[in-house]
Amino acid sequence: MKLLIVSATRFEVRPFVNRLVPTGAEDELFSRYRLGETVIDLLVPGVGMLVTAYHMGRCLAREKYDAAINAGIAGSFSPLIPVGTVVEVTEDCVTELGAEEEGRMVSLFELGLMDPDAAPYRNGRLVNDRPLDLQALAGLRKATGSTVNTLHGSAEGIKRIRRTTQADIESMEGAAFLYACLAAGIPNTQIRAISNFVEERDKAKWDVKLALKNLNSVLGSVVSDLMMQ
Repeated sequence: MKLLIVSATRFEVRPFVNRLVPTGAEDELFSRYRLGETVIDLLVPGVGMLVTAYHMGRCLAREKYDAAINAGIAGSFSPLIPVGTVVEVTEDCVTELGAEEEGRMVSLFELGLMDPDAAPYRNGRLVNDRPLDLQALAGLRKATGSTVNTLHGSAEGIKRIRRTTQADIESMEGAAFLYACLAAGIPNTQIRAISNFVEERDKAKWDVKLALKNLNSVLGSVVSDLMMQ
């Protein structure tokens, strides 16, 4: 099996990666490892949609993978998804792609500039129709994602985003990863551990340490399940 793991930053998946055996030259963006008979490529494109889309495109053009995993931390919009929870994001969207009109965001689909059902979109959203069927994922709460360029931390920004999306969590890379996987036909999953609530910014309420601990535990279980298939 050949597996691709994508993480915006190396520190988010370092506890898991430390278990792997390097098999070639490493650089800041791309590293190759082995776990048993499984080849695991780690792509660390950086934070945000642009770098994720570019480096995912380059990577998928030169390599073929049996599965891909996007692992990282995220903010939660819902009190039902508290800090430390690990979710599987089953659909995502680029929330800020559109135009402002009378105090609200109007999507490119509403503007008639894009077909909301043009592949890989479904009713204007990116829905993962190539999910991984794994026991390690079965017990995770399923969540909808909102991918943004600006993490929201003001009352006005949060109110605006909640008016335009029904998302459960917020990230800066999820939709780019999912779009690339759907376009390339690669079975995939996006797992996100909640480090904070999307609210007026107060870093004292964040718990990145707990989120990373739980994220890497689930990531290890997901990879183990894949290796058993």
